[in-house]
Amino acid sequence: MGKISRKKLDAVTELRRKGCFSDVAERLPRSAVDERPMEKTVGLDRMYLKVLRCIQDEQLGIIGLYGMGGAGKTTLMTKVNNEFFKTSMDFEVAVWVVVSRPANLGKVQEVIRNKLKIPDDTWRNRSEEDEKAVEIFNVLKGKRFVILLDDVWERLDLQKVGIPCPNSQNKSKVLLTTRSLDVCRHMEAQESIKVECLTQAEAITLFKKKVGETTLNSHPHIPILAEKAAEECKGLPLALVTTGRAMTGKNTPQEWERAIQMLKTYPSKFSGMGDHVFPILKFNYDNLPNDTIKACFLYLAMFPEDYKIRRLNLIILWLGEGLLDEFTSIDEAFNQGHGIIEHLKAACLFESDKYDQVKMHDVIRDMALWLATEHRGNKSRVLVEEEVDYVEPHQILRWKEAQQMFLSTSSLKELTAPPPFPNLSTLIFSNQVLATLPSGLFHFMPLIKVLDLSRTKITELPVGIGGLITLQYLNLSGTKLRELPAELKTLKRIRCLVLAEMPWLRRICKEVISNLSMMRYFTIKPNYLFDEKAYHLPKEEEEDHKMIYLWEDSEALLEELEGLKHIEWICSPISGVLSLKKLLSSQKLQNALRYTGFRYLEDVTLLRLPRMKHLQFLRIFRCRELQDIKVDDKHGFAADYIPNSSFYSLQNVRVHHLPKLLNLTWLVYIPCLEDLEAMDCESLKEVISETRNLVSDNLAYSPDSKF
Repeated sequence: MGKISRKKLDAVTELRRKGCFSDVAERLPRSAVDERPMEKTVGLDRMYLKVLRCIQDEQLGIIGLYGMGGAGKTTLMTKVNNEFFKTSMDFEVAVWVVVSRPANLGKVQEVIRNKLKIPDDTWRNRSEEDEKAVEIFNVLKGKRFVILLDDVWERLDLQKVGIPCPNSQNKSKVLLTTRSLDVCRHMEAQESIKVECLTQAEAITLFKKKVGETTLNSHPHIPILAEKAAEECKGLPLALVTTGRAMTGKNTPQEWERAIQMLKTYPSKFSGMGDHVFPILKFNYDNLPNDTIKACFLYLAMFPEDYKIRRLNLIILWLGEGLLDEFTSIDEAFNQGHGIIEHLKAACLFESDKYDQVKMHDVIRDMALWLATEHRGNKSRVLVEEEVDYVEPHQILRWKEAQQMFLSTSSLKELTAPPPFPNLSTLIFSNQVLATLPSGLFHFMPLIKVLDLSRTKITELPVGIGGLITLQYLNLSGTKLRELPAELKTLKRIRCLVLAEMPWLRRICKEVISNLSMMRYFTIKPNYLFDEKAYHLPKEEEEDHKMIYLWEDSEALLEELEGLKHIEWICSPISGVLSLKKLLSSQKLQNALRYTGFRYLEDVTLLRLPRMKHLQFLRIFRCRELQDIKVDDKHGFAADYIPNSSFYSLQNVRVHHLPKLLNLTWLVYIPCLEDLEAMDCESLKEVISETRNLVSDNLAYSPDSKF
């Protein structure tokens, strides 16, 4: 046995002498996909499957994930990286790059280069970014790759980085996360997926997970309180995680109730919100392109939680506040206003709602209020006072410091001596039962620009409103006012006067409208369902020659509007034959009219509509003798050239209570008509007459038209 062992040892020694054994094992090749740290996710499964479907679609090369800060975009892309790309055999290399702001092309190239293992000596010899791009391109062009770009704030030129264009031929992908839909568009993403907040059930699950079972089981009331606390976060994962962690170890119901109250009233004081959540969300605000858009964003924050406002109404408020002053034309201002709303929606700072409304996510609103108040060192700069039974003295003291106020309380009786408002620029009331305002309320508001009383039931304006000489916007819609008093003559800076849905308004003192010399926007929309004949004023009141009576004939009102130098937007009914004649004789009124209703045109059998290029809504009703309607073609209208139409902006037409109307053939001259309603027109047998000599083949109706 010894001899055999000796021989084997000698053989091994000889082999070691002859061989080279410096490397006895090779390192395993680096994985094509690096798994990234990630906790178990909550509520992302639906979004995950949606992203997978896009990745598996060969026609989609660039895919964008966008959403508000803290919504879970990076978590979702991490889940895709770890659970799909890590196990998929379809891709040869996946590179994760955190881009952030400002984007640094050199750093992006360096991350990709490290993953691709481009040798150091080769890389050092490429001193210019375009040379490095060539090196990256030559490696990637032969591979099926995935580039995951996290936290993109602006367009990153893939060609300058060296990334080949992903397409159906190379079957490669670029996946990016951003807070802005516009970035997805600028990156030319073929598919943009919005990462939404969690549902209520998902939010509660995530919140309770962060709180922990020990805390949840410490008292029988805490699970219910936890659900209430989670509700304050409105499904935003960042807020849910932050507040959930902060509530760990809070084992008494009193601690939870105090925390919930703090989240409702002073969320910035809650642990982690003011120093973590809000600064993260603030990046979206900081990235807005100019101060005008920033101011328009903050403006919506003064409305209560979950408040929805129509786009048009918000833009008019901006106009009255002076936020759109850079435009000489009101149409340019409105276009800019719509553009601002779209930009804020794309930045996930505004959200769309039904009926053409917009709103703010509650946590975004909390951040905006924090920005507008505490972040600027004035906690009372913006005040939103909800309904209370009694206004406390300390609240009234805060009012003195406010610049913007939204009041929904109906309890103002204790304001026997209203405080001064030296800094107030915006005051909005919102209470459906508030019938009176305290006397002297308007006595000291030297800087007021916007006054909105539209959500009240006041029957008269308090004395002193005429002293608001800085006022630029006044909204009295929906109130029970019977007249506009002569005191309003002094409000010469008014730009926007809104008098919509005011069935009780019968008269306006003469020369009130004509004295509002800066007015650009005027709306008076009676409630057409209101039976005005049953509510006529007594005979002796009708003899007051100092009044304009709105139900009789609006000729006097139109005359005063026509005399205004800056008027560009009018919404007003045309009541009676004299009003019609006034409209027909005034090019200025025709150009300014946007919404109108022709009514009580006694003995008129043929209505020839003048050119009204900005008219959007038209209603014709209670004209008992009207048989035919024609459009004015004096201005060179050619039926085969739609842009010359006299009614290019008209989209909605209503015809009601026209018993002798025969047809609506004139509608062929309305190229953008979307909505037509005809009611109580007994003689109407056809909409478009086939006997007329029309070139209807050249006219195109919108596919969305409703008849």
